[in-house]
Amino acid sequence: MDLTGIQGKFKSYKVVLEPDENTPEWWAGAPSVVLDKSGTFWLAARMREGNSPRGRRGYEVRILRSDDGISFQHAHSIKREDVPIRGFERPAITIDPKTGKFKLYACGPFGDDDYHPWCILKFDDADDPTKFKPETCYAVLKPSKKALEQRSNAIAGYKDPFIFIHNGIYHMFTIAYSRMERSYHYISEDGETWKPAENELTFDLCGWHNFFTRPASILPLGVGYLLIYEGSHSSWYDPVYNIVTGLAYTFDLENFIDLTPDAPLLKSTTPGDYITWRYSHWMWINGKIMIYAEVARPNNSNEIRLFVIDNL
Repeated sequence: MDLTGIQGKFKSYKVVLEPDENTPEWWAGAPSVVLDKSGTFWLAARMREGNSPRGRRGYEVRILRSDDGISFQHAHSIKREDVPIRGFERPAITIDPKTGKFKLYACGPFGDDDYHPWCILKFDDADDPTKFKPETCYAVLKPSKKALEQRSNAIAGYKDPFIFIHNGIYHMFTIAYSRMERSYHYISEDGETWKPAENELTFDLCGWHNFFTRPASILPLGVGYLLIYEGSHSSWYDPVYNIVTGLAYTFDLENFIDLTPDAPLLKSTTPGDYITWRYSHWMWINGKIMIYAEVARPNNSNEIRLFVIDNL
């Protein structure tokens, strides 16, 4: 794949969703998008405030709808206090190919006792995304408390799922962390019960992404798939949140070739202290690639931007 000049294709964008306050640390981001059979786009986003402790600032999963994938209107909200949960991070929305119902996933510190690990969460399926009920939230991927107590390197939590369906099988690329965040791949036949894929660990820490290397999105190609990944370097300012994007290629969703090993491909073109360009969702629509991403603004707030690419 020729990556020469691809960065120039990302100079133009449309702002899809701004934070509720134009204030540092307030974010609208972590978009997940699905197109239903009627031609309606549905976008799930995480809304974040800047006042709570880090890791607990995601106050809402917001659902928006659009007729064209460009201009969105607020359709539904799931508030953290209605679940209840201490805070949300990235959601994922998809459609069950058998039932036609919508599935909504989320993540965050969740539990009903003193054990509140980061889990991949799910709400009961709905005929319409405006019908997701916060009280139906439950964990579908949860770290083992026993394993964590017995092994210092055991997985302590899961977060930020990207979920897509291929040949009737659900695939989840997610972050699992113990001492550091790593990328993992899980599969499911029904979107409820998940097991590790054959090659569970999908990507390693190296080069410019030696601090974080995380999955963002999967884009099917004519042969194989493009993995859109994100990462940061240990020497960067605040590498926990100062995260940018690269590309990798895979034939089989198990083995990956890094296409951007020397430098990231995408970062904010309007940076302040942060160059963040992350949590992107890439999808084919009528021969074009529509890309929704959380991107840093000059005042250290984040917004969701849409980029439309005719070809790579």
